[in-house]
Amino acid sequence: MIGQTSAPVTPGVHLAYADSGGTGVAIVLMHAATAGLESWEHQTPAFVKAGYRVIAFERRGWGRTTVDPDAPAGTAADDLIALMDMLHIERFHLVGTAAGGFVTFDTALSYPQRLRSVVVANSIGGVQDPDFVELGQRLRPKEFAAMPAAVRELSPSYRASNPNGAARWAQIESVSRPQGSSLTQPLKNRITFAALESIRVPTLLLTGDADMFAPPPVLKMFAQHIRQAKTIVVPEAGHSTFWEQPDVFNQAVLDFVRQH
Repeated sequence: MIGQTSAPVTPGVHLAYADSGGTGVAIVLMHAATAGLESWEHQTPAFVKAGYRVIAFERRGWGRTTVDPDAPAGTAADDLIALMDMLHIERFHLVGTAAGGFVTFDTALSYPQRLRSVVVANSIGGVQDPDFVELGQRLRPKEFAAMPAAVRELSPSYRASNPNGAARWAQIESVSRPQGSSLTQPLKNRITFAALESIRVPTLLLTGDADMFAPPPVLKMFAQHIRQAKTIVVPEAGHSTFWEQPDVFNQAVLDFVRQH
């Protein structure tokens, strides 16, 4: 990422972030639970080349972001808006993958006026409807969590065809959270499918056809509840489509944000 630094955007919290700078419209990238700033190395150059200002930050509990013991818990959506205020960015496109999609939906519910569009990729969205939670338990039983992260999140096609890329993904995942960190933040909203029906921000929903967290039938469930959401299923991609198929992912995002 370009221009990594940190800033005290809220009391007791120094957010590690990267900012390409420039005068283009901002695209903000929201990382997965298994990643940090370095995970966007395939997106930042492409989006900057297309004329956008690209910004990403590491949420509390990840990477180089630091939090004082007595700092208020806050939410990642509030931290995001505080960072945008500090950078004097009023409206922006927000792209979240996996757990970053939780924050993306949370921001769309709480701060729609700040968003030009949202892209939610490979995410179960933080939805808390009991039926959806039960579905997740069927898809991901306790044995699922025991598998290595790369097996859960990278498709067999990618692991077979790109061992170097899989090794780089695993390296980023291994250092994404400080040793012993268990810090998590609450969401501002209780996210349900009924709540998502209120979203009016232009929305792109994307997943991989081999995503074991958010397979295509799950994507369709979200599309049924978000008005006029556009959907894309990327072939031969797992839970990290942005990493496994960056050319396809980047083109899909750029085609979408250019419309808004």
